[in-house]
Amino acid sequence: MVADRYRGTLPGRLRLARLACVLLTAGLPVLLVVAAAGASTTWDETAGRDAPRTISATRLNLALNDMDAQSANILLSSGDSGMGKGRLEESYAKANGFYRDAQETISRSLRALAAASEGDPATEATVVGLTDDFAHYQELVGRALENDSRPASKDAAREDYRSATDLLSDRLLPEARRLVDANNAVYERQYAAARGDLDLQRTTEAVLGVLLVAALVLLQIYLARRFHRVFNPGLIAATLCAVVAVVCSAQLFTVTHDRMKVARRDSFDSVIALSRSKAIGYDANADESRYLLDPDRRTTYERSFLDKSHQLYGIVGARLDTYDAKLGESWSAYRRDHND
Repeated sequence: MVADRYRGTLPGRLRLARLACVLLTAGLPVLLVVAAAGASTTWDETAGRDAPRTISATRLNLALNDMDAQSANILLSSGDSGMGKGRLEESYAKANGFYRDAQETISRSLRALAAASEGDPATEATVVGLTDDFAHYQELVGRALENDSRPASKDAAREDYRSATDLLSDRLLPEARRLVDANNAVYERQYAAARGDLDLQRTTEAVLGVLLVAALVLLQIYLARRFHRVFNPGLIAATLCAVVAVVCSAQLFTVTHDRMKVARRDSFDSVIALSRSKAIGYDANADESRYLLDPDRRTTYERSFLDKSHQLYGIVGARLDTYDAKLGESWSAYRRDHND
């Protein structure tokens, strides 16, 4: 009844029109504040948690492959360490340096992942398992290096290294890859949710903006007819301000939307892909050292090397003895025509 009374009089109708415009006007800044707070939270979570967790996992995967390759290189370049004969001093020193660097990277990554996984039981369990397996792996490598320092103990060192690399391939690397996938999936869910919220907010902003401009225009027409005035300067100014505010708000939503996409799809996805490719390349490099170090497993390491080569650059029908030639042909064709 009160609404009917307001609509029944001119002052009442003007008050209702003013209330509608005020509510629509207030809704826009409130929506912008909510959207800005949501975007800020998303960026903070991405920069402080999601991206670092995923990057730590990719570094762990990469360093594990590098550490095993350097272990093989140490054993290859040491000669008969117990007899002090045949050591390749430069290669031996470099391999030891790279080994320690990879060891430190793994330790830092595990600490970072342990801190970041608090409250996530599945990830915590994976990190704990990785830490335990890494300790066992270091024990096996340490035993191999200790045996290698004794006279005529190369076979024993080789056997310990074989156990270490089996542990790496059977448990450590699969766990590290699962950790990369799990953290990347969490980031992907956060990204999808943030983009969904932003899409909804952008649509709501467009609806509110159109309603506000329409209300101001209709009020201008109503006043012009009712009071026989062609223009109302205040309403014209308010309408122009509303149009500018709506356009700027839409631009802000669009820029935020695009930057989220760039950060995730155009930047972070390529980092993950490159890190995975690099880890595969390091593992393939380790297969070359393992091939030289362990003659009894040469067939296995040949097959493993070819498989990793195909993961990096698959060539249909290429075998180990034809892969290089086919790779050269494929790359030459690509250079002639980048659309091929």
